Amino acid sequence: MVAPRISWRTAAVTGVATVLAGSSAGTASWAAYRLLMAQAGAARGIIGRDTSKPPEADGIYTTGCDTPEPWRPGKPVDVHLMIFGDSTAAGVGCVTAEEVPGVRIARGLAAATGARIRVSTKAISGATSKGLAGQVDAMFVAGPPPDAAVIFIGANDITKKHSITASARRLGAAVARLRLAGSVVVVGTCPDLGTVAAIPQPLRTLVRNWSIRLAKAQFAVTATAGGQPVTMGDLGPEFLTAPDDLFAEDGFHPSAAGYALAAEHILPVLVTALARQHTTTHSAQSAERRRIVARLREFVIVRNGAVPRTGIVASDSAVPASSVETRNDRGDVPDTT
Repeated sequence: MVAPRISWRTAAVTGVATVLAGSSAGTASWAAYRLLMAQAGAARGIIGRDTSKPPEADGIYTTGCDTPEPWRPGKPVDVHLMIFGDSTAAGVGCVTAEEVPGVRIARGLAAATGARIRVSTKAISGATSKGLAGQVDAMFVAGPPPDAAVIFIGANDITKKHSITASARRLGAAVARLRLAGSVVVVGTCPDLGTVAAIPQPLRTLVRNWSIRLAKAQFAVTATAGGQPVTMGDLGPEFLTAPDDLFAEDGFHPSAAGYALAAEHILPVLVTALARQHTTTHSAQSAERRRIVARLREFVIVRNGAVPRTGIVASDSAVPASSVETRNDRGDVPDTT
C-alpha cells in the first residue's frame, strides 16, 4: 500500500453518505460533511506520501547465508518465490533487504527445508487490485511461472475507494491465472486500516469497516480460485497495542517488526501449501526433491498448532472448471468493469 492523499476526500464524502443515509437534517449533514472532510485533510497532512524506494531484495537465499546470491539463468534453485502486490509486498518502510517480507519468508523457507530459495519481486508501490493483471503479465514475459506466489493487496483499494466487489474479482482473476500456471498462491488479505492512528474518528471507523469487508471478499475469491487466503486483519490488535514498534515512521506502513509479524503469519500457510503441491504433483521425485518435501511436511507437523486462521483450503493444482471457461491459454480473465 502507499500512504493516501487526495483519495481521503472521496472516503470522507462517501462516509457522510453512509452515516447520514436517509437523514433529512440538513444542518447535521453539513456538520458531518465538514467534520469528515477536516479529518481527511488532517490524515493526509500527517501521513503524507512515502516515495522512498524499498530495498532491493531479489536473489537466491540459502540457510545461514549473509547475503543472497545474484540470480542468473542457469543457476540452480529449489523453490522460486515471487512477490506480487503493493508497497507492503515490496517492503516500503524497510531500511535493509533483510527486513523485507519476501526475504523473511524466503529465509523461513530455507531454514525449514535447507532449500535454495529464489526471490523475485513484481510488487509495485501504490498498486491496487487493478494492477495485479499487469504484474502477472510481467511474470509471463520474464519467464516461467514461480513455484510459489505471495500477494499482499487491498489497502490502496480502500484509500482510493474502489468497488469491493470489483477489487475482489480482480484479485480472484490473478490468483486463478497463477494457479493455472502451476504456482502455489498465498494471499495476505487487506489489513485492518482501523489501526492507523493518523486517521481520526469517525473516519477511521468507516475505513476499518471497508477494509474488513474487502478482506472477507478477498478471502472468498482466493479460496474459490484455488489459493490460500491469510487474514492479515488478525494482526490488528497487535498493531493497536504496540503502534510505535510495529509501524514505520510514516505511521502507515509496517516497520521491520511489523513486517516480521506479517511474514510469520504467512509462512506456515505457504509451507503447508508447498508440501501438498509437491506431494501431489511429483510422483517421480529426485532424492533431493523428496528430502525437501519431507522437510516441508516436518515443518507443517511441528507448526501445526500455530498455523494462522486461514481455513487451509484443500485444493488440487487446478482451478474449478467453471472458472476456466472464459480464460485463454495464459489464464487471462476479461475484466468487464
